[in-house]
Amino acid sequence: MNKKNIQLVSIVLLALIGGLLLGNMIASRQINREQNSLGGLLNNLLNSNNKVDELLHLIDKNYVDSVEMKDITEEMAMELISKLDPHSVYIPAKDLEIVNNELEGSFSGIGVQFNIQNDTIMVISVISGGPSEKAGLLAGDRIVMVDDSVFTGKTITNEKVMRNLRGKDKTKVKLGIQRPGTKELLTFTITRDQIPVTSVDISYLVAPETGLIKVNKFGDTTYKEFLTAIAELKSKGAKKFIIDLRENSGGYLERAIAMINEFLPAKQLIVYTEGKSYPRFDALSDGTGSCINNPVVVLIDEFSASASEIFAGAMQDNDRGLVIGRRSFGKGLVQQQFDLRDGSAVRLTVARYYTPSGRSIQKPYENGKSDEYNMDLLNRYIHGELDSPDSIQKNDTLVYKTLAGRTVYGGGGIMPDIFIPRDTTEYTEYFAQVINYAHIYQFAFAYTDEHRVKLTQFKKWKEMDNYLDSQNLLTEFVNYAEKRGVKPNQQQIQLSRNLMLTRLKAYISRNILGDEGFYPILFKEDPTVLKAISELQKK
Repeated sequence: MNKKNIQLVSIVLLALIGGLLLGNMIASRQINREQNSLGGLLNNLLNSNNKVDELLHLIDKNYVDSVEMKDITEEMAMELISKLDPHSVYIPAKDLEIVNNELEGSFSGIGVQFNIQNDTIMVISVISGGPSEKAGLLAGDRIVMVDDSVFTGKTITNEKVMRNLRGKDKTKVKLGIQRPGTKELLTFTITRDQIPVTSVDISYLVAPETGLIKVNKFGDTTYKEFLTAIAELKSKGAKKFIIDLRENSGGYLERAIAMINEFLPAKQLIVYTEGKSYPRFDALSDGTGSCINNPVVVLIDEFSASASEIFAGAMQDNDRGLVIGRRSFGKGLVQQQFDLRDGSAVRLTVARYYTPSGRSIQKPYENGKSDEYNMDLLNRYIHGELDSPDSIQKNDTLVYKTLAGRTVYGGGGIMPDIFIPRDTTEYTEYFAQVINYAHIYQFAFAYTDEHRVKLTQFKKWKEMDNYLDSQNLLTEFVNYAEKRGVKPNQQQIQLSRNLMLTRLKAYISRNILGDEGFYPILFKEDPTVLKAISELQKK
């Protein structure tokens, strides 16, 4: 509930109190009946242990107009939780399924990856073996109707699409499809089924004997996916590993602990947690890991948070592997989800976690001041921290030592062992324009649409990369962007040439091959990945 609403309720209550007192005076009621008046009731309410319930009951029974109590309760719940730390959150019932699906191993849906372009749902890819593939949907299709209702326009959002395409297992949804090259509207009735939610985006040999595994979150199936990736990479000759946790905002603590265990010898501290109602719990390695003797590097950035920081902190504090990148987010709080009777839930902070050296990496915050807290990343950017390690503000009062005696710091994320700044040498105003307005992404989709028959001949990212190198992509893109209002600047175009071509090829490849065609092209010249490869070659 915002301040305006709180003030309104206060004014209403005071007015009611005044009105009743005036009525009491006119009727010459005795003062001993005060407990039956609103003034007496309010006095009881102020001394009650269940003040919120009594206040809601009071408004419901006595307020001059009818009010929607459910809406008031929702606003009060949000306002109440907002007074706590920035990571405690109230989740309305209507949002809970989507929020939970992010970390669970599967959800029930139709099995497509989509994007919204020009107010229309574009099918980017169809999940192999899923309901949509079985029904006959193709990459490039436009979903324009859902259950006989037009489903296009500026009101279409990702959340609205998911609410309509996801649903209970075995239920049906009718889709109206516009397909390039087909004049008539196609109709498909699709039976929803379980769709896997993966958290390992890609695992591949990024260099001889070096496997890279990119993990986007720590969900229900992450550990199982991680073990599969390790086994497959080892079968291909991998002896060293790069674990890419950039932009990984966290997830289940126990999944991170299980993954860390794969790299540590027995009886080493992984992490410990402690809270007012939660006694200290130490997570120790058991020595059964599959990669105890394999060199490892962990990649992080300013968006790596929570479980990602636990992983990086354990590697760093145990001197098990190098951490490369930029300072992580700084979330050292543990949340537990409590489901409420109406189908909503609260994710409440119940403990803090500490890395093996004893440091809390939680950055400073004040309860009830989430807006200031959320400005931290912008402040880092403004102060130049993403471009220079000298701009990082280390807390010299929170100094800790790793097992080997190296100095590490608490109170503000994981500081990498090797800092990699943002690579802005090829950034230009022209590049910023085509990125900010998504012209590169949109061109890649349009190009894929036009050349889909040819592009589907390529089954490996290297084949796709070589073919696209032989095409006149950049010239075509510059013409495309000019038609959309971006005036060519040849000097800036040449300076940003590699940046744009890399992204164009990566997005086109992703439209055909998925993430297995996207990341290997994107990472070919990634300075953080290249530095990780270099460090592992030294070892």
